[in-house]
Amino acid sequence: MKVEKHFFDFAAEVGLTKHLGGQDATDRMLTLCHIQPGQTVLDVGCGAGSTACYIAGVHNCDVIGVDILPRMVDRARERARRTKVEDRVTFRTADALSLPFETNTFDIVFTESVSAFPSDKQHAVDEYTRVTRPGGYIGLNESTWLKTPPPPELLEWVEQDVGTTVAPLDEQGWRRLLERAGLRDIVVEVGKVDPGTESRGLLQRYGAGSLMRSVFRAFRMYLHDPAYRSFVRSVSDQGVIPEQLNAYFGFGLYVGRKPASEQLCP
Repeated sequence: MKVEKHFFDFAAEVGLTKHLGGQDATDRMLTLCHIQPGQTVLDVGCGAGSTACYIAGVHNCDVIGVDILPRMVDRARERARRTKVEDRVTFRTADALSLPFETNTFDIVFTESVSAFPSDKQHAVDEYTRVTRPGGYIGLNESTWLKTPPPPELLEWVEQDVGTTVAPLDEQGWRRLLERAGLRDIVVEVGKVDPGTESRGLLQRYGAGSLMRSVFRAFRMYLHDPAYRSFVRSVSDQGVIPEQLNAYFGFGLYVGRKPASEQLCP
């Protein structure tokens, strides 16, 4: 069984999505995007809605979250109700490669662990740029190769841990996507992945109650869903975290500004 057929479906059922770098990376990216109260923000690939709800509640912004999986959107709406931000955040099903919004709509457009998955990454970044207002910011938090090429065993581990359709780029590859989209004032910050920090980040992002709900859902699926049991075994068979992980695999924050109207290229 191919993991890519089920990876995100199972994540949606559990109601848990992860973003490299944890909450600290999210906060740093929002700072680089110059987030301000009252702005309109688009979260592309919102997953279970944790960041979108956080922005609406903490930064007092109007947020739209989109995800390609309807079940993820269901989970995000549940979170909005639990955190009482339904008046500031909405969720809908949409594809990052064809965003259902007019040009120049949002002050900030961002993604977390999303843009590494489409085969045509440039098209995705161009879409983010299209729906951003002149002078607005586009921010990506994405898996990044710190050294290339990675060893085959490390590539295999990353695929099973992050999703088998993932195709990270190195720092220059991600930067080029922003440059080709016409973005200015590009800022790049790259960090290493620490498994302990990532685990603590899940607790910080979701809270103990939400994590317990996710654990219960996962346990229930394991008991009743043969496909999920096969998925868990396929992940377990990959073994322990490779020793060279920190040397090769990390994450990057990539932020650029869409030129103001008078600066737009013809």
